[in-house]
Amino acid sequence: MRILLDTNRLTDLLRGDPALVRLVEQADEVWLPYVVLAEIKAGFLGGTRLSENIALLAALLATGVTVLYADEQTVEAYARLFVQLKSAGTPIPDNDLWIGALAVQHGLMLVTRDAHFKKIPQLQLN
Repeated sequence: MRILLDTNRLTDLLRGDPALVRLVEQADEVWLPYVVLAEIKAGFLGGTRLSENIALLAALLATGVTVLYADEQTVEAYARLFVQLKSAGTPIPDNDLWIGALAVQHGLMLVTRDAHFKKIPQLQLN
């Protein structure tokens, strides 16, 4: 199983959610979208436990979780999904559209609590 973590589930993982920890441990690959990395770091900067949170994130990345960045194919996937969702009258937030595009492009299962990702039928969700 190859998974991509959304921001809310990364937060759950860093807080030690037992079911999510098991899922991550059982996964063959765990990816973190660059957008999620930016969102989580912004949250750290706005919070009161910056050093502790940075250390938790660094420890997670040291386990083999890899940051996934956008490329030209991601841009194409984003554009197709944008038009698809707009035509259906079901847009989602831009950052989540980038996350969805990365998941679709790379055939990754998106681990999220955000229901609006269900608007993208191409996504595998957990």
